[in-house]
Amino acid sequence: MSKLKIAVQKSGRLHDDSMKLLKDIGISIDNGKDQLKASARNFPLEVFYLRNGDIPQYLKDGVVDAAIIGENVLIEKGREISVIEKLGFSKCKVSIAIPKSKTYTSIQDLQGKRIATSYPNTVNQFLNDNKVNAQLHIINGSVEIAPNIGLADAIVDIVSSGSTLFKNGLKEVEVLLKSEAVLAVSPKISKDCQEILNRIQFRLQSVLRGRQNKYVLLNAPNDKLDAIVNILPGMNSPTILPLAKEGWSSLHSVINKNEFWEVIDELKIHGAEGILVCPIENMVL
Repeated sequence: MSKLKIAVQKSGRLHDDSMKLLKDIGISIDNGKDQLKASARNFPLEVFYLRNGDIPQYLKDGVVDAAIIGENVLIEKGREISVIEKLGFSKCKVSIAIPKSKTYTSIQDLQGKRIATSYPNTVNQFLNDNKVNAQLHIINGSVEIAPNIGLADAIVDIVSSGSTLFKNGLKEVEVLLKSEAVLAVSPKISKDCQEILNRIQFRLQSVLRGRQNKYVLLNAPNDKLDAIVNILPGMNSPTILPLAKEGWSSLHSVINKNEFWEVIDELKIHGAEGILVCPIENMVL
């Protein structure tokens, strides 16, 4: 029987979030310390633990069938590789930063300047699009120190919280792209492995929907139901059940987490009581 080979980052936060996601979709991995490959106990899957920067080449060559990888790495090293699902975690930006003491008005300020980066392809594309000529210094790791030691006038690097830039006396001035973890697929994947990947993607979508929503139960007087139903459409419409208390009903629905508190405020204004909110593990459509 075929097994899908999927690559994940061998360590770090992206690794941890990727393994949690596989666990959340019901896949149990037998992975011991320092293993480079592990098999699932209950699913036709092998996990390869690789350096993030090496994964695009493994996908191109068909060594692995799929990968959970940062979108920024694919843009830098594997633009031709297809992304089939955005996963909503490990979000970051690839940004230009300069010393705080310098002024900045537009990308044209970088004309003829020196830029240190680990993302030369991404930076060159951005500079070409903006008709800017600059000199690149390719550095792997600790890019943010380059302006302080006189190696560069600016840097292009990953920015999450911005704390590393702040500590090194830098400020963000341009965002080249926004990135998150994605599920990518090899152009050489076999038909059998594609079918396995389709099953994984279906499970992922169910878990990701669950993470984006909350399950809400509430009680309301019957004369307020119409107004509350207009607030709580749910996936199709709310479930309404009569309560033992005459003239009252219980409503069950789903709220997108990004609209959650605004909806709760509206519910209270329109007479909802006993509001109970529960996380959703999976939402299968």
